[in-house]
Amino acid sequence: MLEVNGVIVKYGNRQILNQVNLRAEKGKFVGIIGPNGSGKTTLVKTINNIIKPNGGSITVDGRSLDTMSSVEIAKNIAMVSQVISINFEFTVEDVVLMGRTPYIKGAETHEDMEIVQDAMKKTKIIHLKDRFVTQLSGGELQKVIIARALAQDPKILLLDEPTSHLDITNQIDILNLVKDASRKGMLVIAVMHDLNLAAYYCDKIYLLRDGDVISSGTPDEVLTPSNIKTTYNIDVEVINNQITNSLYVIPRLEPLGKKTQLSQRDIMSTSA
Repeated sequence: MLEVNGVIVKYGNRQILNQVNLRAEKGKFVGIIGPNGSGKTTLVKTINNIIKPNGGSITVDGRSLDTMSSVEIAKNIAMVSQVISINFEFTVEDVVLMGRTPYIKGAETHEDMEIVQDAMKKTKIIHLKDRFVTQLSGGELQKVIIARALAQDPKILLLDEPTSHLDITNQIDILNLVKDASRKGMLVIAVMHDLNLAAYYCDKIYLLRDGDVISSGTPDEVLTPSNIKTTYNIDVEVINNQITNSLYVIPRLEPLGKKTQLSQRDIMSTSA
């Protein structure tokens, strides 16, 4: 359904993506992980045609993004960015309704409003529908933007750190919601920093470092101690979580507050 073939992106003289390849099909939850500055956000923005690649191609159902109008792209791809700023006093319902823009000709229909209501119910913000978005917390606003993306009814949902402003309860609610959407046929591609959430929710993971895909495959294939050491420069243990039946990544850290036993010679040396 989605093919990224040899994509190159440059910012001036700096190359951000180095011939990246990615293939994903409907009904899958795909994670993009990697350290800060590895090109994750640039990749999803390029998939959404916000950034034009300097080389390579991106196709949806075999059709190049270059041949699609902005309306056609919006009907196929929706994106939730990590940086959200709405400074106008739109109501929550107004913002979610914006997701229907590619489909509305003239005035919104009863079907459009039903889709908007459903998106607000799924994201648990229906009680906020008449509030101005300028009055919301960062977490509430994040859920409004996710609801807007769902109202867009896309084939592909791109999420750039979708849980960055959410507490743990809302993180799980949103990830469960988009996981359910993928099971119903939507392709979900999410930039994620939490490796354990990626291990639990993702069907496939792409690991990026300095604009290169270091590894891709199932969580078992990608989240190995050697891959994580190579990419993040940290030693970890990777075990199977018996409760979730998924991988669990544990950093090897020294215990905090560990008291150092000083010898009498050390004490005398310090006193001197």
